[in-house]
Amino acid sequence: MPPNTTASSGEQPGKSGRKKGRKARLLVIVLVLAIIGGIGFGAYWSISTVRASFPQTKGSITLDGLAGPVDVKRDGYGIPQIYASSDADLFMAQGYVQAQDRFYEMDVRRHMTSGRLSEMFGKGQVKKDEFLRTLGWDRVAKKEYDTKLSAATKKYLRAYAKGVNAYLEGKDGKDISLEYAALGFTNDYQPQKWTPVDSVSWLKAMAWDLRGNMQEEIDRSLMTSRLGPKQIADLYPDYPYSRNKTIVQEGQYNELTKAFEQGGSTGTQSTTGGTSTGTSGTSGTSGTTGSTSASGTSTSASDPSALESQLTGLYKLLDDVPTAVGVNGNGIGSNSWVVSGDHTITGKPLLANDPHLSASLPSVWYQMGLHCRSVSSKCQYDVSGYTFAGMPGVVIGHNQAIAWGMTNSGVDVTDLYLEKLSGDGYLYDDKVLPFTSHDETIKVAGGRSKTIVVRETNNGPLLSDRNDELVKVGKKATVDTAAPDRGDGYGIALKWTALAPGNSMDAVFELDKAANWSEFRKAAASFDVPSQNLVYADKDNIGYQLPGKIPTRAKGDDGSLPVPGWDSKYQWTGYIEQDELPYEYNPDRGYIVTANQAVVDKDKYPYTLTTDWGYGSRSQRIADLIESKIKGGGKISTDDMRQMQLDNSSEIAKLLVPKLLKLDVADKHVREAQKLLEGWDYTQDADSAAAAYFNAVWRNVLKLAFGNKLPKELRVQGQCLYVDPAESTGPADQDQKVRECGQRDADQAQPDGGDRWFEVVRSLMDDENNDWWTSPKSRTDEATDTRDELFARAMKDARWELTAKLGKNMDTWSWGRLHRLFLKNQTLGTEGPDVVKYVLNRGPWKLSGGEATVNASGWNAAGGYGVVWVPSMRMVVNLGDLDKSKWINLSGASGHAFSAHYTDQTDKWAKGELLPWAFSEKAVDGSTSDSLVLKP
Repeated sequence: MPPNTTASSGEQPGKSGRKKGRKARLLVIVLVLAIIGGIGFGAYWSISTVRASFPQTKGSITLDGLAGPVDVKRDGYGIPQIYASSDADLFMAQGYVQAQDRFYEMDVRRHMTSGRLSEMFGKGQVKKDEFLRTLGWDRVAKKEYDTKLSAATKKYLRAYAKGVNAYLEGKDGKDISLEYAALGFTNDYQPQKWTPVDSVSWLKAMAWDLRGNMQEEIDRSLMTSRLGPKQIADLYPDYPYSRNKTIVQEGQYNELTKAFEQGGSTGTQSTTGGTSTGTSGTSGTSGTTGSTSASGTSTSASDPSALESQLTGLYKLLDDVPTAVGVNGNGIGSNSWVVSGDHTITGKPLLANDPHLSASLPSVWYQMGLHCRSVSSKCQYDVSGYTFAGMPGVVIGHNQAIAWGMTNSGVDVTDLYLEKLSGDGYLYDDKVLPFTSHDETIKVAGGRSKTIVVRETNNGPLLSDRNDELVKVGKKATVDTAAPDRGDGYGIALKWTALAPGNSMDAVFELDKAANWSEFRKAAASFDVPSQNLVYADKDNIGYQLPGKIPTRAKGDDGSLPVPGWDSKYQWTGYIEQDELPYEYNPDRGYIVTANQAVVDKDKYPYTLTTDWGYGSRSQRIADLIESKIKGGGKISTDDMRQMQLDNSSEIAKLLVPKLLKLDVADKHVREAQKLLEGWDYTQDADSAAAAYFNAVWRNVLKLAFGNKLPKELRVQGQCLYVDPAESTGPADQDQKVRECGQRDADQAQPDGGDRWFEVVRSLMDDENNDWWTSPKSRTDEATDTRDELFARAMKDARWELTAKLGKNMDTWSWGRLHRLFLKNQTLGTEGPDVVKYVLNRGPWKLSGGEATVNASGWNAAGGYGVVWVPSMRMVVNLGDLDKSKWINLSGASGHAFSAHYTDQTDKWAKGELLPWAFSEKAVDGSTSDSLVLKP
């Protein structure tokens, strides 16, 4: 029962490891679910068990602790709107209602964030718990609660926990969720009371998945074993500032930037002890990877090098860590943009947002409204939008005055340090410092507890301690002569802003009640982690703010590679002050787009925010769509914003197809496929045969040009993440196909095909004889030496790949047959016999869109064409009339597998439709289907 709380639809069954001890439990679960599903003589009992966990949504319920009555109004999709007369009652009711719909999800999440999965699922989760305990999210969350959060925030968190616990009062597991009924046959686990820290910890898990360039840091370092600086630079090209615009464009960064533009001013940085003078640093780009400061000290190590061997092991370790909202830091994207009233039909701003995250069931988002009957100092909130089950407040949405959206900024807030170990300590500036150590005891359902020791250096926890093989390798590893003697070996420590207590929970409540731009920016100042692009709109203004605790580094260190922990010159020098962070307010162009592209031009800002931006293909496409609408005085409607969210245009197809059509292909079957691309408008609709063929060609181009040239240490990227069930006779056959595919690709790292690879191929396109275009001879094909030869071979390989997958008749080909979404229920729905999946999982849906498109139904070229991340929700806020705003969720409001609201939004989501979003009390009353009164 892997506890990936957002099990990716593209993830192979049993990806986190098939544990022998699970087989017996799975057999029991199958029997339980068969009974619960109404099979045989257990039908009557099954129906009562299923219904026992459904929430009461009508009538009244008495809750101890309320000061006054609270109304819960649910619409036809089960989305709740809560009305109360005090803040405490409002958030207590929120906790109660979320627990009604999603407590099992909440319980799994808190066990993941606290490293206690083994308590629910047994010994198969011990390794995950060890790593999560080493990160210590819950320890940091407790420090935040105890020392950093405001008194008001603590009050709200306690009220929320009180509401959750009021729901749990007197209930057994089977009364809470179907999954507990199944778990009850395998262990004696019983849900425990909710705590305020459980809610705070969730922000740490979210920050982990959105942590920035840590994976790229590892990849680049591992590449040095096989590739030279020029080759690595080819694979990490500079951001195309001249073609894809940054978020902030019109010089409105801040006074610091104006001074920098005029003469390179230095500026100040916050530090632990106050402020210190900061250098202007370098705006280093990822293209300079091969010659960064780290390479001379640790990355040019002899074989086996300390860094290479440690990072190879860390790669495997990270791959098994449960995801919270994303795909382990890879492939995360999002869109959000805002258009001023000058360019809209209503004359007021419109704001759109669709975060791209792992597909999960239930969706990571929970829609709801929180309304004070009368907004006052006693009751301050009137807000509606998306939040996380298990966390009070609203994370993305609007209140009565402003709206806001978020996308991942991708700023670099993590660094990996190679640490030299010595006895009970580690080397730092020629001195041995003692580790900070403590014991962690992991309780195991049905087994013996295990105690581990967590060690930390001044840079952070030693991740390498969590893998026995890494410990052995570290003891034997060598480094080059620039490093100190080996001593007791080496380890890897993680420095990460989220491991220091912060105020992000304060920011949620401050955003929810902000009434204008200045209050919005003040709230953003508390949003330490994760650093998100925040877009803003009120009835008359639009804006953007980059928040976050963002480190500054010494001159020459751009954070793109791991660095030696024993040298103090690689320590962070401070943090960028809030008033030095980029922002934009009412730009002359009349709109702001954020889609993970560069925030600022590297030549116009004194600090390096990251060397690993998204490359801007989505953001520029959105900007182009807006420009085309407003050209000549055109106006944009709410539905125009929706249609922009559904744009399926492929930017890489626009680049490659003209080249592919010029090729003289000998094989008549390949020529037939080539003709599919003639007249194609590059739109990746689900019914498009051309889109299916092109994406297969693109995948084979990547495989031929790069797959056999990347270091074997990156082979985890080449393992099959997904095998289409349609190609398998059953789970056993599917597992075998996964193993065979992984074995085939074990010596080859396949690129994922994201927009970085778009830019890689674009930069090489005119160099027709570049070495990257060479590929070795195969059993059926000659070696290639030029771009066109490789393209021709990719077209041939794609033709026969799709023939095998979709059939000989190209009239039956379609992108949607390849590009399918499967929604998997967390834990019990991610592995096991077909009956388990049948009962808990849903799908497939044939989707339009693709990799790095605006409609980003992402797929990983390393593993196939199945959908692995999606627009996890979509919203368009109409500031002219909030009741005319629109929204949709990936699944539904309920986490109960047989509820009518389990996946009742998914069909509409897949079609690109949006639901009405009632906000005013009159509109909410008009849409209400079920009314519940919570009484004191």
